Amino acid sequence: MTSPFANPNRSGVPPRLPTPPTGWPIGSYATYEEAQRAVDHLAVEDFPVQEVMIVGVDLMLVERITGKLTWSRVLMTGAASGAWFGLFVGLLLTLFSPEPGVTVGPVLTGLITGVFFGLVFAAVGYGSARGKRDFQSASQLVANRYDVLCHPKSAEKGRDLLARLAMRPVNPSS
Repeated sequence: MTSPFANPNRSGVPPRLPTPPTGWPIGSYATYEEAQRAVDHLAVEDFPVQEVMIVGVDLMLVERITGKLTWSRVLMTGAASGAWFGLFVGLLLTLFSPEPGVTVGPVLTGLITGVFFGLVFAAVGYGSARGKRDFQSASQLVANRYDVLCHPKSAEKGRDLLARLAMRPVNPSS
């Protein structure tokens, strides 16, 4: 009998637990897009890309504010999400209904109940914040730079390929 922990570094399978990156740096880039382009180039050149990893260094959580929250926006969003859930539940009820075909009763009941509970939960959630977070936002994890690391046995070849890539002009369509 084999254990799933017998070989934690199986080829092509990422580790299950958080593991620090290993390997030698073969390139460093200001954006993830540039690092991705470098790895794409290695793949095109038949480089063993399974020995490569992109590592974001100096991570930052960036929260971009997308708008101001108001009671009307909160209630409209709550009603809409409740309506979708209620519609889903109503359609499920019609699937298991003994009557053939789609009946309006369960769908309408699910929709109205969903809107009601969506409004209530949105109002309670927003009201309990008491003006401490009156804005919407989207969060994103970004890095200051992106290093491409490679297994030591292939690092020299990888550096050479990426040096040739750096000599080529950037093609915006690729």
